[in-house]
Amino acid sequence: MLTSGSLQGKVDALMALYNIATVHENRIPVLAAGACTPLIRLLKDCKKSSKVAEKVIALLEFLMGFEEGRCSVTKEDGGLLAIVEVLEEGSFQGREHAVGALLTMCQSDRGKYRNFILEEGVIPGLLELTVQGSIRAQENARKLLDLLRDSPPQHRSGPPAAASNMLRSIAYDIAAHVDSAESGTVNARKMLTEMVQLSMEQSMRHLQQRAHVYSPSLSSAASTAKVFTK
Repeated sequence: MLTSGSLQGKVDALMALYNIATVHENRIPVLAAGACTPLIRLLKDCKKSSKVAEKVIALLEFLMGFEEGRCSVTKEDGGLLAIVEVLEEGSFQGREHAVGALLTMCQSDRGKYRNFILEEGVIPGLLELTVQGSIRAQENARKLLDLLRDSPPQHRSGPPAAASNMLRSIAYDIAAHVDSAESGTVNARKMLTEMVQLSMEQSMRHLQQRAHVYSPSLSSAASTAKVFTK
């Protein structure tokens, strides 16, 4: 159904496979049935912010825990790029599953998959996720950025300032590795500027939401005060 069925047939097959693969023991049979390559092709063809893409990438995240699934992604022309596109353009949940899939790949064999992932231009999307994604997506984006560094990954903990310094270091390391030293510095600065802007916008929206919540209470308090001062 995934390879030659109608669009509705493919969606039905996708949902059936997803439900089956939620049980860990069922994932090897799903891979053995040759589901991975048709799933990647479906992801390439569909809109990256759609519900179909969200389910496909969720299923692929399950399958990235197996070498056969990871190899299918890298062998399929444009397969890894499709996952990166979901990370950049997908729904809130879709982006979370996309970074999870890439992180699983890189954690399984950093030496094998690191350059594959870097070559698809994943860094801007990951940096954006560190400030815009869900808590899980933010954490996984930071972990993946650390793995993509030229130097070995490090374990860090500490206040927000330490996390900011970590991201700055990661951005410079990766940008310098991908580009020349001079353009790498420029790209790293651009990435960090965009991160700061996103963070400020997020903080401003949060303050505006809080102001909206508290303004009715303030108006009520002001009215009460007028009653007691009459």
